[in-house]
Amino acid sequence: MQFFIILFPIFCIFIVGFISQKILKFDVANLSKMSLYVLSPFLAFKTFYIHTLTIDYLYYIFYILGLCLSLVCIISIWSIIMKYSTKERCAMILSSCFMNNGNYGTPVLLVFFGSIGFDLGVIMMVLQQFVMSTVGIYYAVKGSSHSDIVSQKDVINKVIRMPVAYGAFLGIIFQLCHVPLSKSIMTSIGMIGDSSIVVIMIILGMQLAKIKITQLDYPKLSFSLLTRMIISPLVATCLVYFMPILPVYKQVLIVLAAMPSAANTTLMSVQFDTNPELVSSATLMSTLLSLITLPTVLWLVDAPIPF
Repeated sequence: MQFFIILFPIFCIFIVGFISQKILKFDVANLSKMSLYVLSPFLAFKTFYIHTLTIDYLYYIFYILGLCLSLVCIISIWSIIMKYSTKERCAMILSSCFMNNGNYGTPVLLVFFGSIGFDLGVIMMVLQQFVMSTVGIYYAVKGSSHSDIVSQKDVINKVIRMPVAYGAFLGIIFQLCHVPLSKSIMTSIGMIGDSSIVVIMIILGMQLAKIKITQLDYPKLSFSLLTRMIISPLVATCLVYFMPILPVYKQVLIVLAAMPSAANTTLMSVQFDTNPELVSSATLMSTLLSLITLPTVLWLVDAPIPF
């Protein structure tokens, strides 16, 4: 029961976005652009500035990149077999290869693993934020239907111009160079950055309001969900087996791999028109399915049960 209580506020935010879009008909594309270009860079800066870099980051970088690239390969191979288009393949990659280990994952880890799990969850959130702002943007742009994107060079240029990665790099530089920032400045940065989390979830709810159930591509959606909810934790189990870290950290990493699709991917798909219907529906369905699959994974990894 405590598991469902933790997730209840998340679904409430989705519902707010859904209802507001049905009634007020917002321009979702412009809202997603505002969040991606204005709010998210501040969140990336804050995250990388306040969390100290250690040698353990090398293991976690290996994990997050290994998991992401493994899932990209699986989706790509399946897309070739099924003869999917580049846009369809990129949308499936956005749906399957990035998990919601921030506003969804960290509360779950805190309850089941305590401060150890929460701290590692924050670290993984930091690393995936960087991966999504580079690899995720790359596939979002590559699968875009915008007519101005015609070559690999155009795709790379779009990725280079994204401000989220620069926010992350600036945060790292400020931390390593011990650049002091006043409390008032950090409060302002935090207020802007933290607001992006709620805005992204509201935008997801808005995008869901535009989906027509009869028009969903169920074969692609089903394989995306299979990859996100089942294949991902299996791949993670193989990866952590070779990592010289404590068993509890291995448990946490496997549980993180079983999290639903990241809401940020909906933001990217809306901004670049990379089949947003498929991406947003995968995010919603994976979040709903996690109510069944996540407790199962927690039981299989023998996670501590909160009282």
